[in-house]
Amino acid sequence: MSGDIRFADLTTLQVGGPIGRLVTATTQRDLVDLATETWATDDAWLALGGGSNLLVGDEGFAGTVIRVATRGIEVLPPSAGEGESLRQAQDGAVRLRVQAGETWDDLVAWTVEHGYSGIEALSGIPGSVGAAPVQNIGAYGQELAATLVAIEFLDEGAEAPRRMTAAELELGYRTSVLKQGLAGIVVTIELELHDTAAERAVLGEALGQPIAYGQLADALHVQQGDRVAIADVRASVLALRASKGMVLDPDDADSVSAGSFFTNPIVGEHVARTLPATAPRWYVEPEAPDEVTPLGSLASGSPLDVFLAHQAELEEFDDDVTVAEHVDAEPLVKLSAAWLIEHAGIRRGFALPGSRAAISSKHTLALTNRGGATAEEIATLARFVQGRVQAEFGIVLRPEPVLVGVEL
Repeated sequence: MSGDIRFADLTTLQVGGPIGRLVTATTQRDLVDLATETWATDDAWLALGGGSNLLVGDEGFAGTVIRVATRGIEVLPPSAGEGESLRQAQDGAVRLRVQAGETWDDLVAWTVEHGYSGIEALSGIPGSVGAAPVQNIGAYGQELAATLVAIEFLDEGAEAPRRMTAAELELGYRTSVLKQGLAGIVVTIELELHDTAAERAVLGEALGQPIAYGQLADALHVQQGDRVAIADVRASVLALRASKGMVLDPDDADSVSAGSFFTNPIVGEHVARTLPATAPRWYVEPEAPDEVTPLGSLASGSPLDVFLAHQAELEEFDDDVTVAEHVDAEPLVKLSAAWLIEHAGIRRGFALPGSRAAISSKHTLALTNRGGATAEEIATLARFVQGRVQAEFGIVLRPEPVLVGVEL
């Protein structure tokens, strides 16, 4: 039994009660064996990676926690068939298979070191590789969906993993079929990146993908669409994230968090019209019909004009927004959760009286443990934020972390 081990010891929020039984898998074979043995008992279970997107209640979890600590990054040979191999060589494509227990940022650092571009703007995101497709991580103009080819997934009750393509995962804004309830464990992921070797031979340096985010372009002193050295992109992203307390740092109290605690709400265009003209908004393709209310077409003088006028302001609040290329006849609008929180009267550093949980002093979207906080204190603060935003704007913020034994 592992009752003396608490989730507070294994999560970035540093809260959560005792673990009934903890088992650790360091190889893919171990992971499959431990999972199948656990499932054979019919006990409650959950998989744990880096613990960066998890809020567990103070009572803990009486079942089995399977800690995924597998390691390995493998460069795959070109796809079968001479034609496909030639295409990959000409396009500079390289495919990687990565074990789920690898630390995500270690993977990004490895790809940058080897001159592979495609995920450099996802630097500094905490957590494990296996968690990345669950919520389709994204930041600073890049998203996992753009490079993910497939995963190996062990369905609950199965004895061997199966390959699931990216299309089968139904990746959307911070969601996937994995997050929506498909039970099992991610074993590996497969990425297709760009090998800059040929470019390096001519240009003398490895260039990243075109910069697709204004704040990052400003930090690099370039224009959106420009390409700069991969290492420079990574360094700038890490600096931007650190300025918001979004890089794990034992010397930064603001990094004792689960990152962005709320997702940016997606609403019907009619709801967006009820907000002040200065409220950031992005028009997006429909991707989560059960969470939005699409209505009528855009009228002349619609909030699209406001969006264009306030694009710089938008990027101050969120680093994970993708703007659609066009506006549908029945548009959906993504709002800034950070803006809603701040304009509901909750400022950076805010804490309820007597609570050891607080809003980050650097970024309104992060709820932090200021030292010795309980899971209930974090949850109480989250509920307070939700209540203020709903009272002010009629919009319910949804949590991004996985909740276990906690209700909001």
